[in-house]
Amino acid sequence: MDAERIADELETAGTRATVTAAFDGFLVLNPELLDLCTAWQTRSVDGVLTTNDHTDALYDARVLNLFTDLDQRAEAVCADLSAAMLRFQRYRVRLTDALTRAKSGALDYVTDSTVSYHTVWFQLHEDLLATLGIPRH
Repeated sequence: MDAERIADELETAGTRATVTAAFDGFLVLNPELLDLCTAWQTRSVDGVLTTNDHTDALYDARVLNLFTDLDQRAEAVCADLSAAMLRFQRYRVRLTDALTRAKSGALDYVTDSTVSYHTVWFQLHEDLLATLGIPRH
C-alpha cells in the first residue's frame, strides 16, 4: 500500500485514535520483544555471552515462556487493532502461528525465518508506522 492510500484508509475508518492508542501499547511491549529476541539468540555460558546453540532445552523453554507471556499481553493490542481495521487481523494469526510452531520444536519460528515471531512483529511495527504516517528513525 502506498502512504496516501493507507492514510485514506485510516481516515475513512475513523479509527485514528484507536490505532494510535494501540500503537502506544505496542511501543510499551517492543523493547521487551527486542530483549527476548536477544535472549533467544544469545546466552551466558560461564559468565560469557555466546551465541545460543539451542542445546540447553531448559534455557530455551524459559525464553519461550517469556515469549508466551509477552504474546498474551500483545493480544489486547492486536484485538484493538483488528477491531479498528480488519487488515490488522493477519498479524494476530501470524504471531500465534509462529509461537505455536516454535513451542512445538520449530525453533526457527522465533527469530530465524521470514515467518518468525520477530519478523511478523517487525512487519506489524512497519505497518503501524505507515498507517499513522510516522517516519522510521
